[in-house]
Amino acid sequence: MQDVQNREDARGIAIQRVGIKDAHLPFQIKTKEGGFQQVLACIRFTVALPKEYKGTHMSRFLEILMPWSRKPLAEQEMECMLTEAMEHLEAEEAEVEMAFKYFVEKQAPVSGGKSFLDLDTTFMGRKRRGEAMQFRLGLIVPFTSLCPCSKEISQYGAHNQRSVARVQVEFEQGVDCIYIEDLAMLLERQGSAPIYPLLKREDEKYVTEAAYENPKFVEDILRDGVLALRALPGLSWFSLECENFESIHNHSAYASHEEMLKS
Repeated sequence: MQDVQNREDARGIAIQRVGIKDAHLPFQIKTKEGGFQQVLACIRFTVALPKEYKGTHMSRFLEILMPWSRKPLAEQEMECMLTEAMEHLEAEEAEVEMAFKYFVEKQAPVSGGKSFLDLDTTFMGRKRRGEAMQFRLGLIVPFTSLCPCSKEISQYGAHNQRSVARVQVEFEQGVDCIYIEDLAMLLERQGSAPIYPLLKREDEKYVTEAAYENPKFVEDILRDGVLALRALPGLSWFSLECENFESIHNHSAYASHEEMLKS
């Protein structure tokens, strides 16, 4: 049968990314404890297409993904996956992004009840032929924030809200990326109080009072988050967004910061 995709193209335009998007597959994500967690991943998988080629072979992306979906995966496996894509598709560069829900166990602060908190997580790997993979971890971490101004001016009480930190991190070559669990814990500590899926009355009292004793503006959360990220060994770049879903406004309070760190 004729291979139309392998025909030459005369328009002289190299395509930076071509492949598949919104492919959904089960994957096994390595955990801090040494096991793995089964997730449902939404995947974008692409290669760079030289200007001489009319198209790439779309079926090969899934052929590459399927065996890897059955193995516990982290950075090393993603790099092998990208190397395989460049070899099979004769590309100089390959990129994969995987978005999934990752669950971390949370223990209520007083009752000790255990539950799972879901975190929106992204793995992104980009690799050029002959070079090491560039890996980026993305995470959305929820927590509680309480307004310092509201506490200061009110005779009793203060308004609080659910907040999130959206972070992306990259580490220097040869430095292992931080575990999802550790990055989530690092960021939730920058809010007024953590969020717990399961709370008894004694836990709710504790969390409410803890937030009241630790009021923070969105600017405070962001700055404390920046300082915490800067202290991570081997971190080369990060971006951080903080958003408070205000309880007394029909808009959010927002702050963001991006930084390239010196080696």
